[in-house]
Amino acid sequence: MELTPWLERVVAAIREWEASWGPFEAHPAGQVAPHALEVALNRYLERLRGNYPFFHPRYAGQMLKPPHPVAVIGYLAAQLINPNNHALDGGPPTGEMEKEVVRTLAAMLRLPETTLGHLTGGGTMANLEALWVARCLHPDRGVAFSREAHYTHSRMSSVLQLEAVEVPTDPEGRLEVQALEEALRTGRIGTVVVTAGTTGRGVVDPIADVLPLCRQYGCRVHVDAAYGGFFTLLAHAEAPELAPETRRHLKAIAHCDSVAIDPHKHGLQPYGCGAILFRDPSVGRFYQHDSPYTYFTSDALHLGEISLECSRAGAAAGALWLTLQVLPLEADRGLGPVLTACLRAARQWAQLMRDSEMLRPVQPPELDILTFYPVPESPKASAVDAASQRLFQEAMEDPEDPVFLSVLRLRTDVLRCQWPALQPDRPEVRVLRSVLMKPEHETYVSRLHERLLRLARRIQMPA
Repeated sequence: MELTPWLERVVAAIREWEASWGPFEAHPAGQVAPHALEVALNRYLERLRGNYPFFHPRYAGQMLKPPHPVAVIGYLAAQLINPNNHALDGGPPTGEMEKEVVRTLAAMLRLPETTLGHLTGGGTMANLEALWVARCLHPDRGVAFSREAHYTHSRMSSVLQLEAVEVPTDPEGRLEVQALEEALRTGRIGTVVVTAGTTGRGVVDPIADVLPLCRQYGCRVHVDAAYGGFFTLLAHAEAPELAPETRRHLKAIAHCDSVAIDPHKHGLQPYGCGAILFRDPSVGRFYQHDSPYTYFTSDALHLGEISLECSRAGAAAGALWLTLQVLPLEADRGLGPVLTACLRAARQWAQLMRDSEMLRPVQPPELDILTFYPVPESPKASAVDAASQRLFQEAMEDPEDPVFLSVLRLRTDVLRCQWPALQPDRPEVRVLRSVLMKPEHETYVSRLHERLLRLARRIQMPA
């Protein structure tokens, strides 16, 4: 999609809107010499070239990709005005857009129409708010989450001075229900965090099994769906690209108490655009506060009255609203085919690895994150660790045909579940990890695979 004509149209439209308010004399203090800008801009653009190619399918490392061009257009249009969605008079149109997109996200997750929520700067802030409400509801009880949950839960529990209980995981990285029940029997836990798409191995916790257990012990359930939440689109459509158990657990999000989700991941948005949603709107009472100069233009609920953040970019709401107009949250069009392509890419690459002798997946991919390692000559954990790190560096530093991966540390006993002959001569082992979150990966993984095979052979048989 060619951006230039659309960006020119956006700038012209905003300038026309500005002119409609009447002329005024611009103050010279804000003027910039064209030559100075030219010099500085050249330096800036040159420095930006030091980024990895997040837009290209050869980048299969972290959860990074550019926003969709439609989101860029929407963001720029609002950014030129720079509304602040804290109060409705800070940006009436984008404030309404935020309320609309929050309702759309809640509908996608099958949460009630009365769901309370707002956009945030990202998943960290969304999860912080969820844990803060958890503390308000159960001030004398802690929070439990799995060993492979995002580190934000441990950090935010510390910030909030909440007791944090880490629950063991099964060999594939999912929260162990039996271990959770043992923790719940202590009576110390008020909220359980389940993850829909762990950032390490991309697995979905057994949400549908955790829910009745938590209800039995009077605990709330918060879903960290920052990464995988958008896949509920496919779960409710019974998409065959998702395993039946994965669909079952994603569908169960509809019955949970709160959900954090990041449109700046699979929602095609720029950073930062997260969201927090609460099933029970009455938790809004915990946010109640007053501002002597802010909440006076409307009797309607101001977004700042249900948010811990104060100033927030209205442009984030505008960009998401515009994106969802042309790429709706539907399984068979809009965002659905984008997600489906990512799933197929991960499964295709995993099969290519299973058919090879040089690369081996740690486990079948559940969403679009694939973990794997080069098969070393020696069946030792230290050999796997060294080979993974060597392949990571060789692939990324190749000057002519690089492949960008990431590295994940796993406990050696986890890898032994998949490879029983592995000799545990060290407690942890590094493996490789690829996040295939661009639909272009579907047609590119065969090239990624062949390139890594050549590099793996070169490592095993150096010249």
